[in-house]
Amino acid sequence: MFQRLVTLFSPADWLALAVFLAGWIGYSWFADRAARSENGLRGVTRKLRHDWAKQMVARENRIVDGALIGNLMQSVSFYANTTIYIIAGLIAIAGTLDRLMSITEDLPFARVQTREIIEAKLFLLIGIFIFAYFKFTWALRQYNFLSILIGSAPDRQAPVAVAESHIVRFSTVNTLAGDEFNRGIRAYYFGFAALAWFVHPFVVMSTTVLILAVLYRRDFLSKTLHALTD
Repeated sequence: MFQRLVTLFSPADWLALAVFLAGWIGYSWFADRAARSENGLRGVTRKLRHDWAKQMVARENRIVDGALIGNLMQSVSFYANTTIYIIAGLIAIAGTLDRLMSITEDLPFARVQTREIIEAKLFLLIGIFIFAYFKFTWALRQYNFLSILIGSAPDRQAPVAVAESHIVRFSTVNTLAGDEFNRGIRAYYFGFAALAWFVHPFVVMSTTVLILAVLYRRDFLSKTLHALTD
């Protein structure tokens, strides 16, 4: 089985897969580390979530906090539902591989590919969006937990230690939910890179580099980041 898998792809395909996985895993590690050191968009929003938690505990009426959580849940639900449709569409395509093979053969610079190669690439794409779906649904559950934390928040006359403990819980769960949502969004970006594999291995590598540049710019050099930190 392993030998069959090795011989199925060309050296260029294996190089493309290595660049793709290294780019995704490497950037995820880099982004998580930067967030912990409070750099980039995720690091800044961590501090803002902590500020939100302090304001929530200080407020007597927390309707606005519930509304904000509801808006976040709607956004995550949209992506989760969209991901389901994408997965269903990809599974449907798997049943019409002959049609897909004829389409890929007509693409510029595309190579002639066997049915097994097309299947392997399609399953990779399905796996990426399944990963994204799990990230979105876990983020959605954590936002549900935030609703519970809003309902169980102490009143303004509670001891300082109790209020601070609740602030930490709220901001931590809020951050964890946001991180999972970001990982799901990142899977979408790299899904586009994986899609390029149907054309040519070198297109995958160039698309992966382009995706990394776009992600880095948006996370660390965007106007949104400057607006949040100024």
